[in-house]
Amino acid sequence: MPQEQTDHPHDVSTESTSWIGRTYTGIRRYFGTHSFGFFAGSCCCVLCAVILVLPSAYVIEAPGPTQNVLGSRDGTAVISISGGRTAVYTDTGKLLLLTVNASGTPEYPVTNAEALIAWMNPRRTVTPSEVVFPIGQSSTQYVKEQRKEMSGSQQSSAKAALAYARSMGIDTRGIKISMHVDDIGGPSAGMMYALGVLDKLTARSETGGKTIAGTGTIDAQGRVGKIGGIRLKMLGARRDGATWFLAPQSNCSEVVGHVPQGLRDVRVTTLADAYSALLAIGQGKGSSLPHCTASVK
Repeated sequence: MPQEQTDHPHDVSTESTSWIGRTYTGIRRYFGTHSFGFFAGSCCCVLCAVILVLPSAYVIEAPGPTQNVLGSRDGTAVISISGGRTAVYTDTGKLLLLTVNASGTPEYPVTNAEALIAWMNPRRTVTPSEVVFPIGQSSTQYVKEQRKEMSGSQQSSAKAALAYARSMGIDTRGIKISMHVDDIGGPSAGMMYALGVLDKLTARSETGGKTIAGTGTIDAQGRVGKIGGIRLKMLGARRDGATWFLAPQSNCSEVVGHVPQGLRDVRVTTLADAYSALLAIGQGKGSSLPHCTASVK
C-alpha cells in the first residue's frame, strides 16, 4: 500500500505568506491613518525620554546639615580646649556652622531629569559641574582638597581666636585647640570656629541661649572672607532653628532679597565685628546691628 504522507510543505508556505501579507497590510494601514506630525511628535517624545535619563553636566546643591560648634559630635566636643591656665566654659545657646550638600560628581553624575526637577525647586541650585569640580579633578581629589582647606581654616580660626582673646586680657599661654568635624570640607566654617573658641574661653554666655548661625572664611588676622552657597546656607540655618545669621560683607549682594522669613542677617567684616554682634544678640540688643544692603559688596 502507498505510504501516507504526513508533511504539508505547501500548506506551511501558504500560511507564512498569508501572515506576512496581513502584517504588511496592517503596517500600511497604521501609517496611512496617522499624520506625519504624529510620528514626529512620537520621535521627539522618545528622544526627550532618552535625553532625560542621560548623565547631566550639572551639580545639584541643597542646604546641608548644620553643626553646633559649642556642642559635640559622636561623643566628642566639636571644639576641644586643653592646657593653659584658663578655664573652659559652657553655653546653653548654639553657634551653627553651615554646609551645602552637592549631588552629582564626575564619577557619579545625576541625570538630566534630576537636574531639571532641581532647577524648578527654589530650595536647590543647579550649577555647571566644572564650577564645582575643576576639569580633570576626580571626586577623591576634590574631597582631599576640601579637607585640606578645612584643616587650614581651623588653624587660622584658632590663631585669630587666641589673638582676639589676648586682646581681651585672657591668658592663652599653653592653650591647645582641637576641632572635630571630619566629614565637612572647605574653609567656610572658619568664623564660627573662632567664635566658638572665644565663647568657651569666657565666663559670659555670649549667645544668651539663642541659636545663631553664620558663615565666612577667616584668616589669622581675623578678616572674614567670602564663601559659596550662602543662600542655601541661610535656608539650612532657618530650618534648624536659627533666628540670627552672621554674613560676610563680601557676600551681601547674594544675601539681599533672599533672607528667609524669621531669620535676621547681620553684616560682618572681621572677627571683632562678629564677636561684638554675638554679644549684642545675646544681650537682646541686636536690632541695631547692620543688615546687608544691595550697595554693600
